[in-house]
Order: sequence, then C-alpha cells, then structure tokens
Amino acid sequence: MTAHASPVPRAAVNAKLVSMLVAGAISIAVFLSGFVIREPAPYELYMVALMAVWGLFGLRISRSVTPLLILLVVFNIGGMIAITQMEVLKEAPLYIAVSLFLAFTAVFYAAVLEARPDLYRLMFMAWIAAAVSTSAFGILGYFHAFPGAEMFTKYERAAGVFEDPNVFGPFITLPGIWLLHRVLTGPVARMPLYGVPLLIIAFGLFLSFSRGAWGLFAFSALMTALALFIQHRSGLFRLRILLMGGAAFVLLVLALVIALQIPAIADLFSTRAQLVQEYDSARLGRFARHAIGFMLATEKPLGIGPLVFGLTFGEDTHNIWLKALMDYGWLGFAAWFIMIMWTLGAGFRILFRDRPWQPYFLCAYVVFLGHVLLGTVIDTDHWRHFYLLLGMVWGGLALEARHQHEAIRTDLALRRRSTAALG
Repeated sequence: MTAHASPVPRAAVNAKLVSMLVAGAISIAVFLSGFVIREPAPYELYMVALMAVWGLFGLRISRSVTPLLILLVVFNIGGMIAITQMEVLKEAPLYIAVSLFLAFTAVFYAAVLEARPDLYRLMFMAWIAAAVSTSAFGILGYFHAFPGAEMFTKYERAAGVFEDPNVFGPFITLPGIWLLHRVLTGPVARMPLYGVPLLIIAFGLFLSFSRGAWGLFAFSALMTALALFIQHRSGLFRLRILLMGGAAFVLLVLALVIALQIPAIADLFSTRAQLVQEYDSARLGRFARHAIGFMLATEKPLGIGPLVFGLTFGEDTHNIWLKALMDYGWLGFAAWFIMIMWTLGAGFRILFRDRPWQPYFLCAYVVFLGHVLLGTVIDTDHWRHFYLLLGMVWGGLALEARHQHEAIRTDLALRRRSTAALG
C-alpha cells in the first residue's frame, strides 16, 4: 500500500497566506515611501487604503502605543487651533490633514511591528531596495546618463525620486546605517553583499550636497559604531569594530578624493561644505528668522497658522521647534516636545537589551536621534520617513513592554506551580 501524506489543514494554509499578504503589503508601503517626486505620491494613496483595510480587519492599538497616538493627535489639534488665527485659510486645512495622516502612519507602523516583530527585517529590506533605487536614479541624473535624467536632480544636486535633495539624503540614511551595521557585525564572506549597496547609497548621499544629510549620516555612523563597541564585551569584536571603522573611513576619504577630481563636483562641494552659508547668516537669513520667530511665539500662544511664517518672512522656519510653535501653537509644541523626549528617553533605556529585534531597533533609534538634531536647522514635520522611523522606535518600545509583561506572567505562573507542589 502506498502511504499518503496527510493534507495540510485549511486553517494553516489560510494563516500562511494571510502572513504572506501582510508581509507583502508592509514591504510595498515602505518601498513606496522612497518615491515622492510629485504629490500626492503613490505612498499616500496606498497607505490610506492599507490603513483602512487593516483597521477593518483588526488593527489593535495597545496601551503601549496609545501615548504616541494621543500626543500626535494633540499636536495636530494645536494646528487646528492655530488655523483659527488665520485671516485667509489657503492651504492650511490640507496641511493639517497631511500632518494627521502622517501621524496615523507612525501609529500604524508601531502597532503592526508590535504584532509582528518579524516585519522589522522585511521593512528594512524594502527600505534598502528603495534607497538603492532612488540613489541610482540620483547618480544617473547627476551625470546626465540618459536623456531626461536631469529630472532626478534639483539645483544641480542629486535628488533621486524626491522633490528635494535635503529630504532625499536623510531618507537613504537608515538603509546606509543598517548596511554599515551588517558590515561591522556580519560574516566577512557577506561583506560584498552589504558593501556594494552601501557604496551606491553613500555616493548618492554625497551627490545630494546636503550638509544636513552629510552630518546626519556621519553622526549616525559614529553612534552606531559606539553603541556596538559598548554593547559587545569581546575584545576581539571591539578590535574588529575599530579596524573596520578605520578601513571604512579610509575608503570614504579615497572615494571623496577621486570624486573631487571632477571639476563640477569640486566646485559645488567647496560651496556646500561651508558650515555657514550666506542664506544662514544674512540680515534676514535662517538664524535671524529663528530669533524673530521665537520672539513672535511669546506673543502668539495659539500660533499663527500653518505656512504663514514662510509667507510673512519669505522662507520657512527651518527649525522643527519653531515650526511647532508657529504652525501648531504652544499646545502643539508641548505635545511634540513630550513625544520626542519620551521616545528618546524610553528608547535609550532599552537600547542595549538582548532581543531578536534589537539590531533593527538600535539603527532606527540612532537615525531617529540624528533626525531630532537635524530638526534644529530644517522642518521635518512632513517627512514621510520621519514618521516611519518614529513608528519603528515605538514598535520596539511596545515589543519590550509586551516582553516584560509576558516575563512577569511566566514568573507568576511558575510561582503558583511551585506553591501548589509544596502544598
């Protein structure tokens, strides 16, 4: 007689199919976040549909994620109140609607990661794919590699599939940092697998000529190396970190020297590499506007309304804290400040705990910290990937809270069994 394998239960097949659909849907969402050459971008349309469908089929906001939801909603309520101070609304309602949508994406990612921590890996892989793709477009555009390639540049700087080089550069930072993390910690045999996409991303970031992006990447790389050095006690591993870090620095310097042999790159680099540009220190430059704005905020507790500052002074705030005060009022500023401090404080407390998702959490946290610092010279409240980072960090916070809760339950169960056995 021929033995027949028992059929796979339908429930198991359905569960596997659902799991694959979930993974695919999230991967597509993260990948689409790297293509924002026009608005509304495909990412917005896709995320609205995805969050709606997920909500209908059981998206759960846990107690651990609820504070993030409350703080972001309060932040946007501040913006709604600020709108009442405007004589002409113009695009203000749409601006707040986008802010609220982005806030919900952060909560969505946090909730999804809490339910499925294995999605961290897929989200990082999708982000790497998006970063390599948009970096390649930016590089090809910068060198006019084919007719029409200039659409991937702005102001003679690589912008990839983004509207602004100053957003393109920060977007590709997390994938670059993750690949650097793998180079520092992964098997030596797999270094080319990580090194090639890292070089593409690094070159694209360099050609963005964004001082903020350069600083963000340098800061994030140093913090990642430092965190790994602190986390691992092995002297051999620490030596590897030092050697690999030194080798990476030498390679970057050599690559920079080679790139600067191209006159166009050398000229733009000499201009962009200056720490303070003319538009920063001019009479009504960036820093002067900061001072004027913070003084104005003391007189306008309800704010002046979204986008009004830029219309009044000719340029936007270029400072997320001033942006919060002007566009979202004191209420919005307080909510934003508490959210950022809560995220950084709670994240740092669990940064080095040995968890399956810790490497992803570490990289997301470090790059998020870099974005917070970058926010002192640029507005980040409408950066899609900022909210993706925020969701990743809060997803890790929620996972840790669940881990601790389960550990307590397990400990209590063991104590009850011990008491019952003794009794």
